[in-house]
Amino acid sequence: MKTLFASITLALTMSLGALSAQAKDVIIDVRSPQEFAAGHVEGAINIEHTAIAQEIAKAGVTKDDKVMLYCQSGRRSGMALDTLKGLGFSKAENVGGIEQARKTLAKK
Repeated sequence: MKTLFASITLALTMSLGALSAQAKDVIIDVRSPQEFAAGHVEGAINIEHTAIAQEIAKAGVTKDDKVMLYCQSGRRSGMALDTLKGLGFSKAENVGGIEQARKTLAKK
């Protein structure tokens, strides 16, 4: 009976650990804090494109997460994407400028 209980406890612990480690969707606005404050996509976090490499881990974003980047026109988010790809973020994508991001992310 003790062995059965120990096996069930171990299985539950492993399952809960796997659930908490699941990848998540993360929307990142790579514009300046001033631009972000003036308006942003709902649920987005703000990390400037010039600081993405230093700040991404501090924000709790992992390489397994699906990262969707946007800026004003898509240019800065493209640069941030290149940086993240170089760091091993294989599920990162540039969703373009803020208006395109609003349209694209509203469908998800």
